[in-house]
Amino acid sequence: MNPNVYSKKVGLLLILGIVFIAANLRGAITGVGPLIGAIRADTGLSNTIAGLLTTLPLLAFAALSPLAPKIARRIGTENTLFAGIALLAAGIILRSVPSVAALFVGTALIGFAIAIGNVLLPSLIKRDFQHRVGLMTGLYTLAMCAFASLGSGLSVPLSEGLELGWRLSLMCWALLAIVALFIWYPQVRPLPTDATEPSRSTPRDTRLFKSALAWQVTLFMGLQSFAFFAAVAWLPELLHSRGISETTAGWMVSLMQLVSLPATFFVPVLAGRRKSQRGLVTAMVTVFFIGYGGLLWAGNSLLMLWILLLGLGQGASISLALTFLALRAPNARVAADLSGMAQSVGYLLAACGPFLFGFLHDLTHAWTASLLVLLLSNVALLGAGLGAARDQKVFDSP
Repeated sequence: MNPNVYSKKVGLLLILGIVFIAANLRGAITGVGPLIGAIRADTGLSNTIAGLLTTLPLLAFAALSPLAPKIARRIGTENTLFAGIALLAAGIILRSVPSVAALFVGTALIGFAIAIGNVLLPSLIKRDFQHRVGLMTGLYTLAMCAFASLGSGLSVPLSEGLELGWRLSLMCWALLAIVALFIWYPQVRPLPTDATEPSRSTPRDTRLFKSALAWQVTLFMGLQSFAFFAAVAWLPELLHSRGISETTAGWMVSLMQLVSLPATFFVPVLAGRRKSQRGLVTAMVTVFFIGYGGLLWAGNSLLMLWILLLGLGQGASISLALTFLALRAPNARVAADLSGMAQSVGYLLAACGPFLFGFLHDLTHAWTASLLVLLLSNVALLGAGLGAARDQKVFDSP
C-alpha cells in the first residue's frame, strides 16, 4: 500500500476515534436531568440528594483529573483513553442495577471514566494536530455537545414512549461506549508512544498553581461548567413547574444543546485564528446574561428565545474553555497538566452547580434564587474569560 494512503487512513481512523470518544463524554450525564422526577418517584430521593446524580460525576472529574496525565505517561495516552471508555461502559451498566447504592457507585465510575477523556483529548490534539488545534477542538466539541443533546432529548421517550423505564433508558448509553471501544482499539499500543519533550525541559507541575493565567483558564472552565450542569440537571424541572410537560421540557433542553452545535464548532476555529479571544468572551457572556435574565424576569414569555440564547452561550463557552487548554500551553505535556488542573479545580467548582440549584429550590420553593446565582456567576465568568483570552502561554513572562 502507498505509504501516503496508509498514513491518511491511520489519520482518519484517529480522528474518528477522537470523535467517538468525545461523543461519550456528556450523554450519560445529560440523560439524567429529564428523568430526575421518575428517579425521585422510584427511589424516594429528595431534590437535593437527586441533584447529586449530576453532581457526583463532577466530583469524580475533580478527583481523577490530576491523575490522568500521570497515568497516561506511564501506560500511554491511547491506552489510558481505551481504559477510560471501558470503565465508562461498566459504570453505565452498574448504574442501571436496581439498587440505590449501585445507582450512586455507577454514577461515580461514569465520572471517573469521563474525566480521562476530558483531560487527555486536549493534550492529544495539541500533540498530533498542533497546527489544527481550533479545527480539531471544534470537531470533538461538536460531537460531545451533539450527543449531550441526544441525552436530554431521548431519555423520556425511551423511558416512557418505549416503556423501557428510566434504568434501561440510561443503560442505552453503554452501547455507544462499546462502539467507541472497537473504533479506538487500533490506537492501543503495547508501550507509551507520547512524543513529549523530556521532563527536565518542562516546568514542574506545581508551577501551574502559581500561574495567574493557569488559574484564569481553570476558573473559566469551572464557571462555565457550573452553569451548564446546573441547567441540564434542573432546567427540565423548572420548565415542568411552569406548566410544560416532562417530554416537552426534555426536548426543549435538547434543543438548547442542539442550538449550541454551530457555536461549538465555529468558535474554536475563530479562536485559533486570533491571538486574543477577548471579543469572543465578551459576546458569549452577553448572550448568557440576556438568556438567564429573560428566563428569570420574562417567565414563559419568549421562552424559546431564552432557551436558544442559552444554547448559543453554552456552545461558545465549553468550546472556548477546551480551546484555551491547548492554546495557552507551550507543548502537549503542559497541555495535559493544564487540562488536569483546570478540570480538577474547575469541576470541583462546577459540582456546586446542580447541588446548589436544587438546594436553593428546596429552601425557597421557587427558582428565582437559583437563577440569580447563575446570573452572578456570569460576572465572574467574564473576568476569568478576559484573563484567559490573553495572547500568552503559561510560564511565559508577564
